[in-house]
Amino acid sequence: MTALPFSSDRADSHQIGHGRTGGHGHATVRGEGGSAPKRIVVGYGFWIFLLSDIVMFSALFAAYAVLSGATADGPTGAQLFDLRNAGAETAFLLASSFTCGLAIIAVGVRNRLWFYVAMAVTCLLGLSFLALELKEFASLVARGAGPSRSAFLSAFFTLVGCHGLHVSAGILWLLTMMAQVFAKGFRADIERRILCFALFWHALDIIWVALFTVVYLMGAAR
Repeated sequence: MTALPFSSDRADSHQIGHGRTGGHGHATVRGEGGSAPKRIVVGYGFWIFLLSDIVMFSALFAAYAVLSGATADGPTGAQLFDLRNAGAETAFLLASSFTCGLAIIAVGVRNRLWFYVAMAVTCLLGLSFLALELKEFASLVARGAGPSRSAFLSAFFTLVGCHGLHVSAGILWLLTMMAQVFAKGFRADIERRILCFALFWHALDIIWVALFTVVYLMGAAR
């Protein structure tokens, strides 16, 4: 009676038989690659989006730098810009970045109350920033310094207005995240969206610091 061959289905505590067998009967272990965690994939994709957004703003900054002197015998930045108003906008936006960071900490400790408080304050600060920006635009148009007055003002309204539109979109995103946490809690997919929102909001703050320096500070000094 011949002995039965070794069954591959039998438990192998050392996992020696798992893998491709070589010519001499030795098992060779083959590495198995898996897909990256969804958190990493989403974060990587969102960074690509942010980089494309930064490229767009870089083009707008370049256009403004070229056209900043093309006033067509109209008012210059030194005659138009109110640094106190721009400084208040900067303070509101930087403070909102801090409160957004507090909201992310609240997500980490699963504290809904502090998440709502931090996000609500972030929203109020963002709305205050937009209110000051709209007030500035209305004041410039009332003084005859609208976007059609000169190439300089066209570039100014385009650059600053594009940033304002991004802040508006960020506030809508913020409110959506608050509603989703209220309805579904801190699910993994919602946490990923909140982290992407935080990256977006902080990127807007960085762009505004560059904008405040190049447009307002340097413009007022000319």
